[in-house]
Amino acid sequence: MDLQNYLPRIMDAKIEEYLKTFGAVCVEGPKWCGKTWTSLFHSNSKIFIGDPAGNFQNRRLAEMSPSLILEGEKPRLIDEWQEVPPIWDAVRYQVDQSAQKGQYILAGSATPNHKGILHSGAGRIAKLRMRPMSLYESGNSSGTVSLEKLCRGELTPSMTGEVDLRKLIDLIIRGGWPGSIHVPAEQAALLPGEYLNAVIDDDVFRIDGIKRNTNKMRLLLRSLARNESTTATNRTLKNDIREVDDEDIDVETVKEYLDIFDRLFITDNQPPFSTGIRSSVRVKQAVKRHFCDPSLACALLKATPASLLGDLETLGFLFEALCERDLKIYAESFGGTLYHYQDYQGREIDAVVGKRNGIALPVTFFRPGIGNLRTLINAGSIVFLIFSDSSVMLFPLQCFGKFHH
Repeated sequence: MDLQNYLPRIMDAKIEEYLKTFGAVCVEGPKWCGKTWTSLFHSNSKIFIGDPAGNFQNRRLAEMSPSLILEGEKPRLIDEWQEVPPIWDAVRYQVDQSAQKGQYILAGSATPNHKGILHSGAGRIAKLRMRPMSLYESGNSSGTVSLEKLCRGELTPSMTGEVDLRKLIDLIIRGGWPGSIHVPAEQAALLPGEYLNAVIDDDVFRIDGIKRNTNKMRLLLRSLARNESTTATNRTLKNDIREVDDEDIDVETVKEYLDIFDRLFITDNQPPFSTGIRSSVRVKQAVKRHFCDPSLACALLKATPASLLGDLETLGFLFEALCERDLKIYAESFGGTLYHYQDYQGREIDAVVGKRNGIALPVTFFRPGIGNLRTLINAGSIVFLIFSDSSVMLFPLQCFGKFHH
């Protein structure tokens, strides 16, 4: 693989930091998001467990003796390690035997069940979540605004320019898949649908060898697309499928399938934010539902630029999903976590960037289809608001990306 054309990722710095801190790093995330390329960039040797060469000899070697595949210059990449789960324990054991840091990079697009894994690897193998590309990584954001600086209360006013609504719709439909960056928009829109087909038709079975009803899985995926960027409960999803598709799925089956989607990194939900341990405000604890990339929801909804321009409400939810995908990537680069907030008094914040030191930055989005925002849309601007203490700042999504430590 030619790494000369490698497109830098925001998590490159985090991988380097973790390799200096831990004996091994596990880079996990959805298929096709760039895990292998990024892991190769940080490795000095490699083995691909899924390589079909020699009748899958790498996989068979790993199954016979996992320790044999660990030999090679360090850091050594073991790609798709989850296909042979005992590799995890072999890596943990090898790390235990040596005080060296940065020995292995494990890359995987699924979380296996614990069958065949005896130890957690805590303290030896650090996990990092990779996502599809943010707009900054794909070259669609100027990167003039640092989310990290905003969290520290630092702001340097600058001209950001206008954001074209049609261009933003194309970015939502295209998604952040590295393989589609230089592909024409119409062709790029085909990739998310094929991604879902590959996962449902193949990966779902391979994750634990159990055959499941793929038709009902697809119905649940479509329901998730209709409920993108909402706090829909499992029962809400069940009822939605019955009303829209006239099919009945048991709540326990919904729960099981959602767990599978989570383990395959198809979904990437947003946890609720709590105001404080002793706070008297009752905060809702439902996650906000997201796919790992808004393009998957578009594929399931069969959304086109024309249909989204004619349905600003749906476009609003998809825009929110795009914002929150990118904000997760930016926040995690400096140790932050992206939450959402809802309480029982009807108050809601789209996103909250939280840090362990207690710093929290609330974010809300100006979305198409919401009242007086039509003026902004007609002016060609799609923006979101960030509240900092008592001040309000207005930014286009396509100006975020640079990071200053």
